[in-house]
Amino acid sequence: MRLKGKVALITGAAAGIKGEVMGFGGASAWMFAREGAKVVLCDIKEDLARRSETQLREHGYDALFIPLDVRDEEQWKRAIAQTVKTYGKLNVLVNNAGQGYMNTVEQATLDIWNHEMDVHAKGTFLGTKHAIPEMRKVGGGSIVNISSIYGLVGSQTSAAYHAAKGAIRIFTKATAIQYAKDNIRANSIHPGFCITPMTHRLQEDPDKLALYTAKVPMARWGKPEEVADGILFLASDESSYITGSELVIDGGMTAQ
Repeated sequence: MRLKGKVALITGAAAGIKGEVMGFGGASAWMFAREGAKVVLCDIKEDLARRSETQLREHGYDALFIPLDVRDEEQWKRAIAQTVKTYGKLNVLVNNAGQGYMNTVEQATLDIWNHEMDVHAKGTFLGTKHAIPEMRKVGGGSIVNISSIYGLVGSQTSAAYHAAKGAIRIFTKATAIQYAKDNIRANSIHPGFCITPMTHRLQEDPDKLALYTAKVPMARWGKPEEVADGILFLASDESSYITGSELVIDGGMTAQ
């Protein structure tokens, strides 16, 4: 029960159906719940998220779905207010919502650039900004921001995605320094190639699948549960002396 008595809000948590491919948020929701947390699932995919909420409850866990577009500050205010109204507090925030476009600098449009920055950088900023006062009230908390190995290194595609995930990385460090005195920790997770709903289009193309797999020293793609293990660690008190750090979960790819 590593999160016993804690309340955790996870964005991008809709894909959490057992028997289907989960995202990092959905896998984390199950892991958090098993470890004793009350879990708030936030997403724009309402039907899928409600199915995840229902399944968690059927297994005896305390879960709540709150619709949330992370780009909208008023929705953030409502989501956090509803979390506190329902459970009395907020201890953990996982900024996981994301979307990716595979475009070079020249191929990327301004709309693509703005969308990537809004969902990732702006969404993480807004969640963090409005979670901090509630965490301060309970003597601290943990913020886990999902970046990517593409927030650490470059590639032949995804220019806007790189920029947005890089912004999350350095924003996390600024948050960690500014709120260490409040016992609020902030760390970033940097997953490599993992099997999630977002990567299905690559998984279904044999040539691309082989190309990307060849880049990974462990010669396989990660599972969402393997990333969720890292998220759980940073959310729990086991990482109480860790803040402003980067946890890379990539099968050794960026070690090359």
